[in-house]
Amino acid sequence: MVFLIASSRQVAGFGWIRVAMIACAVAAVGVGILTPAPALAATERPGGSIVQLPGREGCLTDRSTPKASCTSVRALLTPGPFLGSRAMGISPDGRNLYVASFKSDAIAVFARDRQTGRLVQPRGEAGCVSARGSYGCAQAWGLDGPNSLTVSPDGRFVSATSLLASSVTTYRRNEDTGALTQLAGSRGCISGTGVPGCASARGLNGPDVIAASSDGQSVYVGSFPGSALAVFQRNRQSGQLTQLADEAGCITAAPASGCSTALAMTAIEGLAVSGDGASVFAAAAGSNAVLAFTRDPVDGSLAQVGNGYGCVTQATVAGCSTGRQLAGANAVTLSPDDSNVYSTSLISQATTSFSRSLTTGGIEQLGGALGCVVWLGASGCYPARGMRSAEGIAFSPDGLNAYVAAYGTGGITILNRRPSTGGLAQKPAPWGCVSSSTTDGCERGRGLSGTGAVAVSPNGRFVYATGAKANSITVFERKPNGR
Repeated sequence: MVFLIASSRQVAGFGWIRVAMIACAVAAVGVGILTPAPALAATERPGGSIVQLPGREGCLTDRSTPKASCTSVRALLTPGPFLGSRAMGISPDGRNLYVASFKSDAIAVFARDRQTGRLVQPRGEAGCVSARGSYGCAQAWGLDGPNSLTVSPDGRFVSATSLLASSVTTYRRNEDTGALTQLAGSRGCISGTGVPGCASARGLNGPDVIAASSDGQSVYVGSFPGSALAVFQRNRQSGQLTQLADEAGCITAAPASGCSTALAMTAIEGLAVSGDGASVFAAAAGSNAVLAFTRDPVDGSLAQVGNGYGCVTQATVAGCSTGRQLAGANAVTLSPDDSNVYSTSLISQATTSFSRSLTTGGIEQLGGALGCVVWLGASGCYPARGMRSAEGIAFSPDGLNAYVAAYGTGGITILNRRPSTGGLAQKPAPWGCVSSSTTDGCERGRGLSGTGAVAVSPNGRFVYATGAKANSITVFERKPNGR
């Protein structure tokens, strides 16, 4: 059985940016098309498994591409695009879900029922913000191709990256309605390419991912074509972002005006800040690497960890340690207890696991099969079904499950985590994956084509995923793990 995958992205304003040309021939003896077992009731399912909400509550789709089994909503064209593993954010109070919609040039707003997980889009301008105020949304500027967003830890602000405008836009959140209002003037927009009405920034060429520190003081932005990491301080009262001065404000792969440099920085595609605020981690797709930085608690500035523990690379790179299954390193996140770092890799079609030093902030890939889970398996790694072209990743609050968005499969892969080792292994069939097709022994789901981003509710009861090709969001109930 041979699988051939080829993918490229056309980004207006940048010309052709070739993100991945993958020619993968996988000989899989004994692997065929499996028919999943019938779905079980939620009460019969094992802990950590997910089941899609019934009927129209289980998926929402843009009204321009209506589906009889889904609810039609506004401003949801291409949510969580191929460069968009962090396209969703849930407010800390669990009352709202925000989605970056690339082709709508919009951020869609949804009210969230914390008991049922159901999503409802508010009417009028409360339901979305968009460039030029289209779709009946509130108007925004600098919002051209939004692909990633973050909600501040206090729930008062939302900041989003826009790939095509090379911008970061910031909005005040109405904590009663969830509606977004862009900050006035240049306070509401920062751009690396001189967008009118926006403040200027360094190291902000084609931003792909954004992450905020748990103290609400810092915001970090990774740029894919710019191979850079920009560092901002947030005014916790006004929400305004200000780039740090001089070289502290940005880190690049090669020497650039006003920025410092770091190892293995090519094409930053993933970012995560540790819960203790001491570390920032990045995934660099072009370098096939996962990176570790220490964070200054005063100003939020970053310094790459040394002695080979600040970067783990697929190929040998001076100053870095060598890892496995990191080709096209994509999204990165931490376990809730901060003890492990995890990354997805698009080309390796894998999820990799690392231990984190609580003293130095450095990382080291776990040994043997504990260090990697790979679609259809690989030497020295655990196999996984339904994880073709792994993109976004999110953990349950109890730290016992990871949910991986599989863009190529069109689905979600569910992994069990053992806290004592940090290792991951897929939940057994049929609960180990939900897919838009019946291949790989997955359960069948609706609206999952082009799954790029995944999010878990603060109480751990619900899982949400974007479907870029289906212009959709899918909603799942999660079975809690027993104590």
